[in-house]
Order: sequence, then C-alpha cells, then structure tokens
Amino acid sequence: MQATLSEQEIVRREKLKELEALGIDPYPAPLYEVTHTAAEIKENYTEEKKEEFKSVSLAGRVMTKRDMGKANFAQLQDSTGRIQVYIKGDDICPGEDKTLYNTVWKKLIDLGDIVGVTGYVFTTKTGETSIHVQSFTLLTKSLRPLPVVKEKDGEVFDAVSDAEFKYRQRYADLIVNPSVRDTFSKITKMKNAIRDFLNERGALEVDTPVLQTIPGGAIARPFTTHHNALDIPLYLRIANELYLKRLVVGGFDWVYEFSRNFRNEGMDRTHNPEFTILEFYVAYKDYLWMMETTEQMLEKTAIATNGVTDVEIDGKTISFKAPFKRISIFDSIKEFTGFDITGMDEDQLRDVCKQLRLETDASMGKGKLIDTIFGEKCEGNYIQPTFIIDYPVEMSPLTKKHRSKPGLVERFELMINGKEIANAYSELNDPIDQRERFEEQVRLMERGDDEAMFIDYDFLRALEYGMPPTAGIGIGIERLAMLLTGNVSIQDVLLFPQMRPEHNTVNQNAEA
Repeated sequence: MQATLSEQEIVRREKLKELEALGIDPYPAPLYEVTHTAAEIKENYTEEKKEEFKSVSLAGRVMTKRDMGKANFAQLQDSTGRIQVYIKGDDICPGEDKTLYNTVWKKLIDLGDIVGVTGYVFTTKTGETSIHVQSFTLLTKSLRPLPVVKEKDGEVFDAVSDAEFKYRQRYADLIVNPSVRDTFSKITKMKNAIRDFLNERGALEVDTPVLQTIPGGAIARPFTTHHNALDIPLYLRIANELYLKRLVVGGFDWVYEFSRNFRNEGMDRTHNPEFTILEFYVAYKDYLWMMETTEQMLEKTAIATNGVTDVEIDGKTISFKAPFKRISIFDSIKEFTGFDITGMDEDQLRDVCKQLRLETDASMGKGKLIDTIFGEKCEGNYIQPTFIIDYPVEMSPLTKKHRSKPGLVERFELMINGKEIANAYSELNDPIDQRERFEEQVRLMERGDDEAMFIDYDFLRALEYGMPPTAGIGIGIERLAMLLTGNVSIQDVLLFPQMRPEHNTVNQNAEA
C-alpha cells in the first residue's frame, strides 16, 4: 500500500521525470572518482599550496543553495563535513546552451540530492575555503525533503529534536545533525582503544553462540525462539560468560568478546533489550588484579576517545583518572540507609526493606532483597568511578567465595554517574560449589523468580575438567559510550534503538 505523498514529494518526482527527459540518469552507475574529502581540503589548503588543489573531485549531499543569478553558492556535505562550492553558469556551460546550469542545477537539483563536482580550490573574499566547480554530475536524486534546519546568527540548531523521528529515522538524523555522526565516530574510537589495550596484552578476541540452549551467565529474563531443523527451543543469549569460561578450561589464558546480548526486560534511558557487553576472562588472576586493569583500560580509553580523562555529562564532570574509589556493598548500604545488614537473614532483610518503604514480593530471596536496597538507596549516589566490592554469596551464583570473609564473594561492580558500568568476579571454579549454587537458583525459579539461572550441565562438566583460577569482567559498552560522548540516554548511542513498529508498516506487512 503506497503512502500518501506530500506536495514536496510529488514535486520531486516530477523533477525526476524532467531529468530523465533531458537524458540525465538520476541514479547512474556507482563508480565516481573522489580525490579529496571536505575535511582534507579545509584542513590542508593554503594559498601557497594551491597548485596541489588545482584539480579536485568531491562527492556529497547538497545542504544549502544560494542563487546569485549567473553564479550560485552551495554547501556540499560528505562523511567528513561540509564545504562551500561556487558554480558559475559560464564554467559548467561554456557554450550557448545553458540548460545544465539554468535548468538542471538551478531548478531540478534539490537540497538532499547527492552530486559529484570537479574543479579547483580557492579562498573567497570572506576567507572561506571553497571549490570553484568546473563540472558536476548528479549521482542520486533525493525524493524526500530533508528536515528543516534551524539557524540563528550562523549557528545551526538541532533540526531533528523529536525523539520519535530521531530514533526511527536515524538516517535523516545523521544527515542534518553533525554532532550525531561525531557521537558514533567517538564510539568507534572507544571500541578500537579497548581492543588495542587488550590485544597489546595478548588477549584473544573470539566469537561465541548467540543462540543458546541454556540462557546462562547472568540473572535476566531471556527471549525465546525455536530451531525448526533441530526441533528444539533456543534462547537469545543474555550473556556469553559460560562459553568464554569453557575456552579458559580449554587452555586459552585470556579471551574477550564484544557480545551482542538480548534481555527481555524493561526499556528506559539506560536500558535497551538489545545491547553490547565486553566480557573478558584471564587465567591466574583475581578480582583485585581486575580492578587495577579496569582502571588502566578505562583511563586509556577516555584519552583515546576525547584526548583527556575528564568528561562532561548532564552538568557534571567525571574523571576517569586512575585509581578509582573502593567500598564494600555493606558499608555502602550502611552509609546511605543507616542499616548494617551484615549477617541478616531473609526475614530481617524484608523488615529493612519495609522500613525503607521498598516494594518486595515472595519470590525474592536474600540476593534480590539486598540488590533492591542497594539499587534504590545507594547506586545513584556514585557519580565518580567507584568500585563496589565484596558482595554476599546469594547475589553472585558464579563467583568465588571470599578468601577471608565468610558469606561474601570476590566481586565488584563499577558505578559511574549513578549507574553500573561493569561487573567482575574472581570466578567460581569449584564444580561442586557451582552445582549447589545452580540448584539454589532452581529453587528461586520454583518460587516464581523468572530471572533465576538455569542449570547448565555442560558447563558443570567443563568445570569438572578443571578451570584455572580466573578473573572475569563484563562492561556495558553503551553505558560507557554514554559517558564518553556526554549523552544521558542509551538511545542516543544506539544507531537503531528498539521501537514499536509504525502503524502503517504493521498494516502493510499484514496485507503482504
């Protein structure tokens, strides 16, 4: 079913027909020789170097046009930025026929069209580096007008401020908002910096299954699907932890993966059901070593992304300069609630939650109750990077028991700007203890906890072959990206965040 066209869309389709009538292919063969980008020209051109720029070829999208009669100024935008072009009728139409200039360029080329230009670089009287066009080629006719850009005193404002439009039509958002492209360029720098840090230290990047028979490695609600050929249910992975540990059992001392994970849970400014976690596991290390390594990696990553260790977000300055503060989860709860919950049983914890006016239900065991207290009363207070350490065993079914503190495990979570950014352990490698922890998770599941872990019998078998002492960590890549790019919503660091389908799309698919 064809959507109703706007007046401007109808006009552009009429221009398309006029171009074709003139023998101009509005969608020619893709090869177009580009010799320079907008950024290269603007950064490197000087009057002394003008001979190096006497013949340039550039392709980009027409963003503005200014008619001066026999000449025309326009702004072309390529992947590196914008540059001004100067088009004169006598230059591109040296003969009597001025159709290419008067008709094609002035009337049939619209904002948003993609063109290629050749010419030489010069500086205008106002000092702006520009391309004097000697020929141009239409490369793509745009049939839909771009969002209107707002300007005041030469400053360009956000032309796509409506969240529904920005996230659903990210392609248009990227075209008109250079800051959005900058955000995703920074995210690439961030990921590359992390990879460089790990690769330089001998870590091996691997890939593990996205479709899993057991949704293991985390406490979360999975997405389910069905494998037709094998006729078995499968789960989209909620974590890759148990597969990476299998590789450590197999003899790899340091493995990592940027894992695309899926959790069938709520959506808000810091949660998306599809997200990326970096996980890595290192043999013969513990959570204390992992804290130091994490500090070093994030400090280097911040510098590689922004050139400095400090970032500005939501009116706050956050420093990634190592070392980071450390505090136990019990001390944190005592500091912000006044309750010392050390050694409390489930009933006592429920009473604390009641006094703190926190909602609980019968499915929640000790781990969930403590997690609720910390999450509601403590987590949001940690703006600067802080390691929350030494969790109770009930909160950490995959974590090694603390070497000197009974009832606790060797675990930390990294909090920054009031949110968890990373979760790490000295990994549990005792297969008998691990089996008992899994069985406790099953009992929680029977009580109605739909986020409790399944028993992964193959993983238990792997542990029985022997996994060396190991440290592991998971880092939320989107949450780290929010910090390093100064964005307060996870949707702004996802190119295509999850959204409900558009009504007309649903109808069209149904009719098809």
